[in-house]
Amino acid sequence: MPIRTSSLTKRISQNGQQLHRAREKRLEAQGAGDAPSAEEDALLAERAQLKQERAQREARAAGPRPTAVERLARTHHPEAKGGPKATKAAKDGNGAGKSAKPHRTRAEKAAAKAAALDEARRRPKAAAKH
Repeated sequence: MPIRTSSLTKRISQNGQQLHRAREKRLEAQGAGDAPSAEEDALLAERAQLKQERAQREARAAGPRPTAVERLARTHHPEAKGGPKATKAAKDGNGAGKSAKPHRTRAEKAAAKAAALDEARRRPKAAAKH
């Protein structure tokens, strides 16, 4: 199982501490002349695997990286799906008789606004109520 790169150093350190504790426990219980325990063997195997994984990742990181041109060439451009979508049939009902507002240009809108302002200016003002 691949291990995250950022956690390898910490995992190797923790493994070394566990290995040290296991050796101290064995030396205290049995003495210096005995063979390593099963726990030590398992920790040594795990440590070797962690160090091998770290070496592989360092080698991969030191290798050549793809250039920007290579990345551009490898990008996926999805293919178009078939043709244009079929249009929906118009419904008969409430909206059948309505038509859209007529299009007005910017000049027409400005002229209408100016006319409304002029009309408001000419209209007599309402008397203030007290």
